[in-house]
Amino acid sequence: MSTKDFIEKDYYKVLGVPKDATEAEIKKAYRKLAREFHPDANKGNAKAEERFKEISEANDILGDAKKRKEYDEARALFGNGGFRPGPGAAGGSFNFDLGDLFGGGGGTTQAGGFGGGIGDVFGGLFNRGGTAGTRTQPRRGQDVESEVTLSFTEAIEGATVPLRMSSQAPCKACSGTGDKNGTPRVCPTCVGTGQVARGSGGGFSLTDPCPDCKGRGLIAEHPCMECKGSGRAKSSRTMQVRIPAGVTDGQRIRLRGKGAPGERGGPAGDLYVAVHVGEHPVFGRKGDNLTVTVPVTFAEAALGGEVRVPTLGGPPVTLKLPPGTPNGRTMRARGKGAVRKDGTRGDLLVTVEVSVPQDLSGKARDALEAYREATAGEDPRAELFEAAKGA
Repeated sequence: MSTKDFIEKDYYKVLGVPKDATEAEIKKAYRKLAREFHPDANKGNAKAEERFKEISEANDILGDAKKRKEYDEARALFGNGGFRPGPGAAGGSFNFDLGDLFGGGGGTTQAGGFGGGIGDVFGGLFNRGGTAGTRTQPRRGQDVESEVTLSFTEAIEGATVPLRMSSQAPCKACSGTGDKNGTPRVCPTCVGTGQVARGSGGGFSLTDPCPDCKGRGLIAEHPCMECKGSGRAKSSRTMQVRIPAGVTDGQRIRLRGKGAPGERGGPAGDLYVAVHVGEHPVFGRKGDNLTVTVPVTFAEAALGGEVRVPTLGGPPVTLKLPPGTPNGRTMRARGKGAVRKDGTRGDLLVTVEVSVPQDLSGKARDALEAYREATAGEDPRAELFEAAKGA
């Protein structure tokens, strides 16, 4: 990200929160917008994908206390991309380079006498040192995406699964230097910073990745044959990843520091795992609750009784069926559902389905005939016709 982009973007506006928003308010706003604009929920929608990237970028800055402080200070200093003069600069002209403020040059300012200390405040954020020198900066590893398919039971109970991933990692042949002899030289264009300044008018100078070293800060005199001088090579590895209990189909899990390794001591990227969950022949799911349909006989529904109900991975439970239970009634077996984030469990929702026998023995048929004669005066459809007339 360039200095100009960082200063001019209003991340508070992106998340729709005030500048004094608390950490909890920022997190809540991010989660709401992320669900709305997530690529999985807006397949093929380029605008939604771009919006999701903006939201993620805003959360990355505002969700980190240190980055947010640096961002607020930068915005306060420059306003919306323009320098705000200090008390000692009334009516003066301003001719200075952002490289001076961020440790990128040796010039002096005429607008309030800022020294080199500001570079120390913002140096880490812009990947610039406090002073321009020959040291190269650590680089964070790339984020890696993968996907896994779990059975219904594994998703409810959690599982440890092997994931084979391919990502960019430091080249083993040259130890990540990009030079086959292991002796790259510091890029003379950016002096090892990985960034160069470009003029934008008005005396300002903004930063871009160095075009000669591609932001690495190093140039290989004798390019490595394996990585072509980039210092990065494709790497495959298998990891044992723990998928937490209670995940849902389509959920995207972030595992910090499990992505591609960093460069020159930089931190590793993150691993994002998209979860797919298979169906179960008996159980379904509704949020944190599991669902099951249990057939009962007409006699059990009419007279009441006890019904044994299967549970997922545990012993069956017995539910009391009250007399006169209608077809389709749902009862609840508490604590027999999916695992929640706090470790508790949802419920098992049991829906009763009256089973109609296809074949009747002579004794059963006689009993039903006797029942029909005993209830011959009752018409369960009487109220239906009355309601139809009054409509």
